[in-house]
Amino acid sequence: LVHVALLAIGLEPGHPVQFDPEYAPAEGPAVDVRLRWKDADGAEREARAGDWIRNAETGKPLDVDFIFAGSVFWTDPLDGKEYYQADGGDLICVSNFPTATLDIPIESSQSNDALLFEVFEGRVPPRGTPVEIILAPAPPAAP
Repeated sequence: LVHVALLAIGLEPGHPVQFDPEYAPAEGPAVDVRLRWKDADGAEREARAGDWIRNAETGKPLDVDFIFAGSVFWTDPLDGKEYYQADGGDLICVSNFPTATLDIPIESSQSNDALLFEVFEGRVPPRGTPVEIILAPAPPAAP
């Protein structure tokens, strides 16, 4: 559904990250990912998703746009049914997965012992807080 919704707002997928024969980052249109929730006082809050993600090396928030890579479809050779690989859970990723719908255009390991990004403690609401995810075309980059 998310893939179709992104198509409906005029975005066309690029391609997912590639590792073979060598690394090539995900490409596609930039997507603004925003998060909306209510704080403990009931006030509506909104943040850029990247502000909830901390670069473990620099201590700074994620500073690149998410990219509509588009994931991939796989056809089961036994029955010919087609499966959208992002349905496996790789919807919005900060570790590179070739099955991601939205990825980041920089190299970021999926190995647990080499993760580049982590939760930005103190910026994320308490566990269990309902959060809406808002996806829109990213505004053009400043010249």
